[in-house]
Amino acid sequence: MLDSLRQPLETGKVDVARANAHVTYPANVQLIAAMNPCRCGHLGDPALACSRAPRCAADYQGKVSGPMLDRIDLHVEVEPVSAADLALPPTAEGSEAVAARVAAARAVQNARGGEAGARTNAELDGEALENWASPDRPGRDLLMQAATAMRLSARSYTRMLRVARTIADLAGAEQVGRIHVAEALSYRRQAPRA
Repeated sequence: MLDSLRQPLETGKVDVARANAHVTYPANVQLIAAMNPCRCGHLGDPALACSRAPRCAADYQGKVSGPMLDRIDLHVEVEPVSAADLALPPTAEGSEAVAARVAAARAVQNARGGEAGARTNAELDGEALENWASPDRPGRDLLMQAATAMRLSARSYTRMLRVARTIADLAGAEQVGRIHVAEALSYRRQAPRA
């Protein structure tokens, strides 16, 4: 069932084929998903840990296929929030400041994409992606090392470039650098291998 999202996530379209008709609908979506680390959700919590760990976690996480994971650009592990965490003061950067940075980055992407026929970095492809998202030499070296070590597919490599370009835009940087590539890599989860 989950794997049926692969095509729409990749192409931004969904094809429906029936006996006498074949119809294509637009399906350009931004998927935001959440998943527990294991069936019970308590992996890593010594007070509530499952007696089947780590096998339980491997079985549970293995339900998401490698090709599906390959199409998810950002993987962020979030620790449980304790009652003590709720009493902490707010973070230094508020929502308004983050929203302003995102709006500025989107404006840059929109202006850049106008030349390439794309509105966001996620839509950059081919020559436009190479022109706008190519990292500097140290960034490219890091990306090539990671591509080999993590066995990144061509799809993952392209997605890494787009994410690194977006991180650079949020930082207000003209060129994608090593630090942007490193952050993009930190959000990448290796697909399970058979």
